[in-house]
Amino acid sequence: MSRASTKSELLQSANDLFDKLWKLIDSMADDERCAVIDFPEAPGNEAHWGRDKNMRDVLVHLYEWHQLLLNWVENNRHGIATPFLPEPYNWKTYGQMNVVFWEKHQSTPYDEAKEMLLDSHRKVIKLIESFSNDDLFEKKRFAWTGTTNIGTYCISTTSSHYDWAMKKIKLHIKTFGAKESQK
Repeated sequence: MSRASTKSELLQSANDLFDKLWKLIDSMADDERCAVIDFPEAPGNEAHWGRDKNMRDVLVHLYEWHQLLLNWVENNRHGIATPFLPEPYNWKTYGQMNVVFWEKHQSTPYDEAKEMLLDSHRKVIKLIESFSNDDLFEKKRFAWTGTTNIGTYCISTTSSHYDWAMKKIKLHIKTFGAKESQK
């Protein structure tokens, strides 16, 4: 799927990939969905391959990134200058922020994480719908977006993140199946 460059493409890709994500999750057997995520041979060296231990961890990660977007836009729309990443994080240290999100939700039940993500996705879609195409994709339209545009942040927190989650879940399903067949 090509990267969205219009409001309609952004909404389409965000909703389509979110639907695909849920179809993938819903296709999992309960034991797969509840199993510990373990990637003995992770395809990359990014920290998330070792950080997320179950489906809840993946869902709350998506939820927390939705919250970043929602809070960033809300504050800046009301004149409260707020960076996308909260202090003390930046684009070089956001991995540490992701660990804080992970720690925050270790007692969040899976069903609650699911409802939180479903609700936050709806709010993000409503937020995207509230902007015009130019608001979303014109660079430097708002001082608080820096040299980029709101659409880029929306893509990052929706379709790009949903794609990330599906890759991780597909590898979990494959790894889980391989372990089960060795029993």
